[in-house]
Amino acid sequence: MELMIPLDSHSEMPYYEQIYEYIREEIKKGNLKSSARIPSTRLLAEHLKVSRSTTQMAYEQLLSEGYIESVPCKGYFVSRIEELVVTGQENGGESPFFGTYPWEVPGDSHPAAAGEAEYKVDFSPRGVDLDSFPFNTWRKITKITLVDDNKEMFATGDPQGEPAFREAIRGYLHSARGVNCTAEQIVVGAGTEYLLMLLSRILGPDHTIAMENPTYKQAYRVFKSLGYPVVPVEMDGSGLETSLLERSGADIAYVMPSHQYPTGIVMPVKRRQELLSWACKKEGRYLIEDDYDSEFRYKGKPIPALQGMDGRERVIYSGTFSKSVAPAIRVSYLVLPKPLLAVYRERVNFYTSTVSRIDQNILYQFMMGGYYERHLNRMRAVYKAKHDTLIGALKPFEKQFTIKGEYAGLHLLLTDKKNRTEEWLVESAKQAGVKVYGLSSYLIREGKAVVVPTVILGYAMLSEDAIKEGIRLLKTAWSSDGEQEE
Repeated sequence: MELMIPLDSHSEMPYYEQIYEYIREEIKKGNLKSSARIPSTRLLAEHLKVSRSTTQMAYEQLLSEGYIESVPCKGYFVSRIEELVVTGQENGGESPFFGTYPWEVPGDSHPAAAGEAEYKVDFSPRGVDLDSFPFNTWRKITKITLVDDNKEMFATGDPQGEPAFREAIRGYLHSARGVNCTAEQIVVGAGTEYLLMLLSRILGPDHTIAMENPTYKQAYRVFKSLGYPVVPVEMDGSGLETSLLERSGADIAYVMPSHQYPTGIVMPVKRRQELLSWACKKEGRYLIEDDYDSEFRYKGKPIPALQGMDGRERVIYSGTFSKSVAPAIRVSYLVLPKPLLAVYRERVNFYTSTVSRIDQNILYQFMMGGYYERHLNRMRAVYKAKHDTLIGALKPFEKQFTIKGEYAGLHLLLTDKKNRTEEWLVESAKQAGVKVYGLSSYLIREGKAVVVPTVILGYAMLSEDAIKEGIRLLKTAWSSDGEQEE
């Protein structure tokens, strides 16, 4: 099959993006049917008279989002998505982490909780690189904000957050994440935990919440503390299994489709549509989309938000500045579907905003002055350098581990190939002065999920030299001399 893609040499959109947009729209409209074979990157490049790297970038993005699939020795094919229910938008394998043997995870401690031991290198998946924080810019904006005797700034503001700040968030979300909303639908709060508690007042108590397993344990703790029954739902290579979700009895699902934490799975478009279809089957069902670190993708474009596919007002979108700016900023936000916005105004809009107007104004000026975009671009470069350093240092480990999670986020996963237990890997690293984190620590205890022995290596807070030193120590700790007998 040939693809007649009209490339516009005068467009500001690069060629690879034009190719990606054209093929995606053809699939969404049904002009390219499921299982249809599309040209190889080489043939398409020759046909369009562009470099092969251009067509490869377009195909990699389509693969990441699940619009096409690659079959070894056969080529590229359109994924099976056309049979799914249209949910109101314009056009309508097994995971390597999961095994089949029984497992129960002892304890409920947070995986990143500080232990008694002191470590030479801590591969924590939490935190950010504060050495690269734009202190001078932040200081300048803060000074400008406080230089005048602006009494209004010290008065109680809008309970949803300052209107101008919410409009800035709306503009960013629409352009960078494909989120469709108005500023009126955005509620600003101090941290995701607070906003989940606020959301519980909007939704009411009579709900059962499904969560991916393993998952972000802090959200799990918040839901449990609020009295909600939480049902763990297992995942496959595409994310949360919708067939299991249907049988779970839950009416709300908490998901991380763009970059699941901690497994790093990117949910393909077919599975996203299945989730939306599930939500639309019964009144009162909602999806809570946690989009915690979508800014950091090092190959292709960021994966669009699930909310942008939602035409039936069933997705509650949650975002934060904790990863993109700094955890101490404590500024997060919800995008409420319009029906829930009405409930919010009826039930809880008497809650004052938990983020000061001064902090909101500083972050607003940071965004509107172009500093936020420049900061993100700089941090992508910083984290990509650390990511590449870690990938390079892990080359000698390829016989021992399967390495997952490349090209996105701030951590990698190493799945053992040599029948060593996760506990042994973590303890051996500890004896060498290195802290690594077991994937099983993120399991919901009530779940039946099993993870193949896997450790998590975060790199955001480490220098490149510290990354190399940590891997050097792990090489000794996990050397063949120290392997367990089968």
